[in-house]
Amino acid sequence: MASSKPQPLPSVRKKAASGASVARASTRLTRDDWLDAAFRAAIDGGFSAVRVLALAKALGVSRGSFYWHFTDHAELVSALIDRWYQRTIATDTSELHGDSSDPAVPILSILDGAIAHSVEDREHDRFEQALRSLASKDSTVATSLERVDRARLQLLHSHYLQLVHDDETARELAALFYLAVVGSHEALNRPSASVKVSNYLKSIIARHLVHAVSTTRP
Repeated sequence: MASSKPQPLPSVRKKAASGASVARASTRLTRDDWLDAAFRAAIDGGFSAVRVLALAKALGVSRGSFYWHFTDHAELVSALIDRWYQRTIATDTSELHGDSSDPAVPILSILDGAIAHSVEDREHDRFEQALRSLASKDSTVATSLERVDRARLQLLHSHYLQLVHDDETARELAALFYLAVVGSHEALNRPSASVKVSNYLKSIIARHLVHAVSTTRP
């Protein structure tokens, strides 16, 4: 009589099926899928909401799928911030360069892009606000934000220098302009914000920090 092949115990079969499910999920989900879910969690509830179990639930997979792409939670947060940094610098650089015989035009273009970006892509602003909140408690995050701020200010300074031809004045105007735009983002990141408000903020920044300077330059 031929002996039958022993069958795995139910618990073993269940574990194997679970492992196969995780493997299938890991091939369907990409690293960017997890980063997108983490980005959404951060803008909805701040970085305290970026939790592996919560992200796995939102994505409809087990927590085991996460470890196909990241070593731990810290690596996820680091990758999320790095992706934001790279995309932000690329966007800012493209917006801050322009060809014009009038040095005020590039600065006005920056202003238009910054205010429009705040109105049209509020999720980006909400993420940056969540990041700045985290930076108050995390020195590594604070360093990343400082790099972004320095890069933005340096590009602004280069345009103001062409406008006023004085290094110290250009740096002061760049700082004031940047603070005004950041403040505008805060004001526009509210349910009550409107196109009328954004146009008003843009007009007063342009009047006092671009047009007034342009008319008095040497």
